[in-house]
Amino acid sequence: MIRKFQDADINKVAKIWLDTNVSAHDFIPTQYWKSNYELVKGMLPQAEVYVFEQGESHAIQGFIGLNGEYIAGIFVCGEAQSSGIGTQLLDFAKARKGRLTLNVYRRNVRAVTFYQREGFLIQEESIDTDTGEVEYLMEWAL
Repeated sequence: MIRKFQDADINKVAKIWLDTNVSAHDFIPTQYWKSNYELVKGMLPQAEVYVFEQGESHAIQGFIGLNGEYIAGIFVCGEAQSSGIGTQLLDFAKARKGRLTLNVYRRNVRAVTFYQREGFLIQEESIDTDTGEVEYLMEWAL
């Protein structure tokens, strides 16, 4: 089930954010993500965030963060990856927006492939000034 983020979700969601970033971006030092953890944790309650809860356990297994039509990120905990949760979260956003954009690191091939499979097209390439990594701006539209 997908539902709106609640303040009580903060620790689980922040942990998924940290763990997923460290795992998916092994080309960026772990300390970068750890140093941004408290900042992100503080921003989550003000953001448009939807969480995916698993069945009767109500365990949060993933979330999507939106800023208007911009996807700040889709994060799925390690043990639940490749189970369709990311697609469900993305479909949830697509059903509410006519256009979506996002940034993704070029070296995160798994994510780039996922978004391309879901109909996103690369619009431009730039350098993320915080990490020095090449990133793509991708867009999906109805």
